[in-house]
Amino acid sequence: MVLASAEDVVAERGPAGLTIDAVAQAAGITKGGVQSCFGTKEALIEAMLARWGGMYSQQVEELVGASATPMDLLKAHVSITGGEDEGSAARSAALIASLLQTPGHLGWVNEWYEERAAILAALDETHGAKGRLAFFATEGAFLLRYFGLMKMTNAQWTRHFADIDDLLR
Repeated sequence: MVLASAEDVVAERGPAGLTIDAVAQAAGITKGGVQSCFGTKEALIEAMLARWGGMYSQQVEELVGASATPMDLLKAHVSITGGEDEGSAARSAALIASLLQTPGHLGWVNEWYEERAAILAALDETHGAKGRLAFFATEGAFLLRYFGLMKMTNAQWTRHFADIDDLLR
C-alpha cells in the first residue's frame, strides 16, 4: 500500500513531489510510519524499483514461462510495454524520471537494460536486426509518450505496437 501510494505521488506530482511526507499523506499513515518501513527516500525509491522489477518479471513469466527463447522474451517485453494502461505506464515513466534525479539508482536501470541487451545479443541471425529494431521502437515509443515528448492517442499507440509486432513475425 505504501509503495503504491509512493508511485501515485510520483505520477501525480512528478519526481520532485516524492517526499516522505507526501507518501505518508497519500497512504494515510504518519511520516514516522513511512520512515520505519523505508528509512530514507532513497530506500523508498529502491523498494519501488524492486517492486516494479518483480511485477515485470512476473508478467514475463506468465506470458512465456521459465524456458523462454530470447525471441519469446522480446515479444513478452513488447506485449507488456504496449499493453500497459496509461496509469501504470505514467507511474513507470515518473519512476524513471525520479531515478534520473538520483544518479545513485541508475545502476539498477543500467543492469535491467544490460539484461535486455543480452537477450538481443542472443537472438539468431535471422531475427537479430528486426528484434533490435522492435526493442528500440518499443522503448522509444514509451519514452516519447510518457515523458510528454510526443502526443499519442490510444489508437496511435495501438497502431505503433501493431507495427512493432509485425516486425517480430
